[in-house]
Amino acid sequence: MKTWIKRGDPFVWLCASAVTVSVLAVIGLLVLLAVRGFGHFWPADVFQAQYQLPGQSAQVILAERVESESVPIAQLRSAGVPLDTDDDFIRRELVKVGNRDVAGADFTWVISRYLHNTQYPVQAVAVERREWGNFYGYLLAVKERGEALGSNDEEAQWQAFQQRLDRARELREQIDTIEKDDIGAINYRMEKLRLAERGLELDQDVAPLVRQSRQAEIDAQRQALKAEYQSFQAQLADLYRQLSRDSVTMRTAGGTEKDIALADVVRAYRPNGMGIGQKLVFYFSKFGEFLSDDPREANTEGGIFPAIFGTVIMVLIMSVMVTPFGVMAAVYLREYAHQGTMTRIIRIAVNNLAGVPSIVYGVFGLGFFIYFLGSEIDQLFYREALPAPTFGTPGLLWASITLALLTLPVVIVATEEGLSRIPRNVREGSLALGATKAETLWRVVLPMTSPAMMTGLILAVARAAGEVAPLMLVGVVKLAPSLPVDGHFPYFHLERKFMHLGFHIYDVGFQSPNVEAARPLVYATALLLVVIIALLNLSAVALRNHLREKYKSLDI
Repeated sequence: MKTWIKRGDPFVWLCASAVTVSVLAVIGLLVLLAVRGFGHFWPADVFQAQYQLPGQSAQVILAERVESESVPIAQLRSAGVPLDTDDDFIRRELVKVGNRDVAGADFTWVISRYLHNTQYPVQAVAVERREWGNFYGYLLAVKERGEALGSNDEEAQWQAFQQRLDRARELREQIDTIEKDDIGAINYRMEKLRLAERGLELDQDVAPLVRQSRQAEIDAQRQALKAEYQSFQAQLADLYRQLSRDSVTMRTAGGTEKDIALADVVRAYRPNGMGIGQKLVFYFSKFGEFLSDDPREANTEGGIFPAIFGTVIMVLIMSVMVTPFGVMAAVYLREYAHQGTMTRIIRIAVNNLAGVPSIVYGVFGLGFFIYFLGSEIDQLFYREALPAPTFGTPGLLWASITLALLTLPVVIVATEEGLSRIPRNVREGSLALGATKAETLWRVVLPMTSPAMMTGLILAVARAAGEVAPLMLVGVVKLAPSLPVDGHFPYFHLERKFMHLGFHIYDVGFQSPNVEAARPLVYATALLLVVIIALLNLSAVALRNHLREKYKSLDI
């Protein structure tokens, strides 16, 4: 036993156990996020049942099950729920009843033992709407301009519903194209003309004849844009008239009838009549929408593409900024600076900066980059846009620079550690062959240090991608109407605000008016953030391994 302990085997087993527990914890977390998040896109069956608590009138509900739990009887009785049992615990279920515009709430708790005559009707329809959440009910009639179609056959009405819904989607796509692309481009050019006109007013050195000529050009371009705008407005008016033509009449399980315009419907389906293949197609369609569409319904529905795009582009810009500065600082501290008291103080300061709370960097970025530096840039280059700020407001550029400062100590420390591992005889051999110190650094030392640089970059990306607190001050918003990249010159707009997956999780999880509807999206977005961070890190790891193999022959 003593020999076994002296060999250090207990510590080996202890370390192995710690690694195993850590790996299992990470896997468990990912499985939880995947099940709770991605399971949300599966079309759950809808049940109809009679629900009657003791001493109350019966009601018919049509809903889908979300989760169930066992709760103490005393807790329910203290909340005023009438029960006729002496058990200590009773099972209750959270069900999604939808129909918020009719019943006032999307979700409700029901006691399982008081559900009777549970059925899964094939005719039950789930309608996903752009507003007011899902509607659960039965299709009564398909209407055109308020008049019901003649057929009374349920299947024929359902087919007509789907055909007209496809038509409404096509019209909606045309409207979105005109509003976002065509009219958006006109508004962008109109704003450029306004700024050019304002700049002409501010420039006192322009000759009167030149000023008059430029003003005439601006007026002519503005008139042409107005004519083009009127043309698109006429097209939009016609498309909206066509879009408002069709509607459907739905009946809730309780008998309430509701007219729903197809312009407000995203999709409609009958989950109880869908086979496995149809459900798989539906699942991937919903998941694709989640990855590629814009959010809606206070970020509780739709997709998160702007947040994905904002997160990735911010991390890439941050990486481009932090890597050269971190490497240059480490090279100076290790290779050129006198190794005295001041250098040791600087190293201690750099190490301490790595532990400063991130919100402090956010406050610094807000005060220095936005209020000071951004305002000066506006005064120098964007006078015609004032008092509306261009760079003197939170945006993608300032958020990226703030996170670059946040992660700079990590890159410096990792690079300096890599430089310290390069043997002295490698440097001396290069100098002996006639290379200068700069050539030795550039051709020998830095290539051998590149894996350490990539390690610092990996750590920086992992931290920056998950930060939220500083971004709330320097650029991230709940909903960004336009991406930082578009087809308008200069094509890459660093001054724009953007969305971020970390802030999206915070907003949906803690600021949403509909907590139960938002919960699955919190899990799905969290898992997606983990996946994106892993992909970014794996890309950096692959590059590091490539560099390590490339310069392996230089290693001693």
